[in-house]
Amino acid sequence: MSNGQLDNRVVSGMRPTGRLHIGHYHGALKNWAQLQHQHDCFFFVADWHALTTSYNETETIEQNTYEMLIDWFASGVSPSACTVFVQSKVPEHAELFVLLSMVTPLPWLERVPTYKDTIRRLNDKNLNTFGFLGYPVLQAADILMYRGGKVPVGADQEAHVEVSRDIARAFNWNFGRDEEWQSLAQKALGRIPKKIARQYETWRKQYVEHGVDEKLEAARALVFEQSHLSHDEQERLVGYLEDGGRIILPEPEVLLTDTPKVPGLNGEKMSKSYNNAVLMREEPNALEAKIRTMQTDPARVRRSDPGDPSKCPVYDLHKIYSNEDTLSWAANGCKSAGIGCIDCKGPLIDSLNAEQTEFHERATPYVEDRNLIRNIIEKGSEKARIVAKETLEDVRAAVGISFR
Repeated sequence: MSNGQLDNRVVSGMRPTGRLHIGHYHGALKNWAQLQHQHDCFFFVADWHALTTSYNETETIEQNTYEMLIDWFASGVSPSACTVFVQSKVPEHAELFVLLSMVTPLPWLERVPTYKDTIRRLNDKNLNTFGFLGYPVLQAADILMYRGGKVPVGADQEAHVEVSRDIARAFNWNFGRDEEWQSLAQKALGRIPKKIARQYETWRKQYVEHGVDEKLEAARALVFEQSHLSHDEQERLVGYLEDGGRIILPEPEVLLTDTPKVPGLNGEKMSKSYNNAVLMREEPNALEAKIRTMQTDPARVRRSDPGDPSKCPVYDLHKIYSNEDTLSWAANGCKSAGIGCIDCKGPLIDSLNAEQTEFHERATPYVEDRNLIRNIIEKGSEKARIVAKETLEDVRAAVGISFR
């Protein structure tokens, strides 16, 4: 596979939590549905990750997986345009997790931003387990397995991908520096035209001695322009740039995505655990009832009281669902008390129901025939395993346990 194809890969997953809500749709799934037509996408159900915090509550994982996948397909994610699989059906993830854990320093895991926060938040559970502490290593294995992967995240989640980059760097440092790595890098350099090789050496020196990052990026680009080099030769030259050995597991790239704030019915972040969510595939009457009772500006007690749209969760939803004319109508009507809160919610209900109709139409085949989902999981997992096995062959060889 060419480096261009690797660079085009996108990897992302979700824990199986059952039915999803419109916050999941606008925060991730809508973006996935667009990415699948631009990239080689691998989307997976992270069922092993569910065990890290709910190891004593596993009876709903399979049912939750089916319900979640139906919502994925309802959102427009298409198994014909991307690879959809279940993590536990690709056991190579577990093996890579073990091998990566051997080079991951314990303090890296203890200072992951969500580690202590989750322990505090889920204080009714015993999270003093290796599985929970080590979940960033499993997450790194999920990503690094599909080498060259871009990981779509919001800006607030960028730190999570950085841990995977650190682990990849540590692995490459430990296992990419075989006895011949420098001589082989020099041999690969000898296959580049002399003028280009001199430019490579100049930029490498400027990066290694002076830390000029833009020279590193320029030299990397120069390497991948040499299409006559093998993929292994390109990897060695890129590793040689940083004096870090051959790049066995490329560091994943963050693919920053817009994640609009989707307020719940009470104005807090939308969450099923807060019982404030509008689900995907809501029935029209249920959706209307939820929006009709949705919290508005608390200062607007009477119909005649002017309101402040910036303090109204309903207006936050309008920002997602309404055009400029409707936004202007809602804002001006609120500030002047020209419309009531029920009036303001009307166009929003119509827009939400139009979206929900599309969800229901796409979901119907999968609701009516669960075998469709089983077949998608089987085929997607088989396809993912082909890539995973290729990665592990290289990883085992680098570690020295391939026994060829």
